[in-house]
Amino acid sequence: MNSNKLYVGGLPYSVTEDSLEELFSAHGTVESAKVITDRMTGRSRGFGFVEMSSQEEAQQAIDKLNGTDLEGRSLTVNEAKPQEPRSGGGGGGGGGGRDRW
Repeated sequence: MNSNKLYVGGLPYSVTEDSLEELFSAHGTVESAKVITDRMTGRSRGFGFVEMSSQEEAQQAIDKLNGTDLEGRSLTVNEAKPQEPRSGGGGGGGGGGRDRW
């Protein structure tokens, strides 16, 4: 593990950034906690990211919290992967309709 940024999945929709930070602060110093929300509705998308102050604390948080239950949902906690660069646009493709003569 070479990062102290963690992906946290399986979050109950009621979890806020404050409660996420509180959950992880039991396992070390939390630098930041972010719950990812839907742009349109503002509701939680059920996952987030937590940055711990050291790799050791991040690993401890993974060991202690991954697979644990929070409000009836099983948490997934692991090292955050670097975000894939997004390709410009999406899909498009041809019309798909038949030519009508």
